[in-house]
Amino acid sequence: MAGYKTDRVAEDIKREIASIIRELKDPRVQGKMLTVVNVDVSSDASYARVYVSALEGIDTAKTAVKGLVSATGYIRREVGQRLHLRKTPELKFIADDSIEKGMKIAGMLNSIVRDEEEESDDD
Repeated sequence: MAGYKTDRVAEDIKREIASIIRELKDPRVQGKMLTVVNVDVSSDASYARVYVSALEGIDTAKTAVKGLVSATGYIRREVGQRLHLRKTPELKFIADDSIEKGMKIAGMLNSIVRDEEEESDDD
């Protein structure tokens, strides 16, 4: 079970990386609707897996991850400076399609609600 400190550090890193992503000038990242979905920090805080999702889909997320990997050193330095961490974790960026899946599920739920409303209107 992860401790409270690890969870708190993970949330802080998530917030700061989301802020840093908006400042990046890389065309693979800039102008994309990116979301940092989750950050998993190891128990000794030496590694962190950062899951990134894009509103446009998994292909956009994969392209953005390539840009983020090339800026890993800058992002890691900024996170360390902003959070005043003794040991800044090594960052590994992973493309995630959870937003895309969530939008599909929301669309299915909306269509079910519309179908039920149409059936109730017909009665």
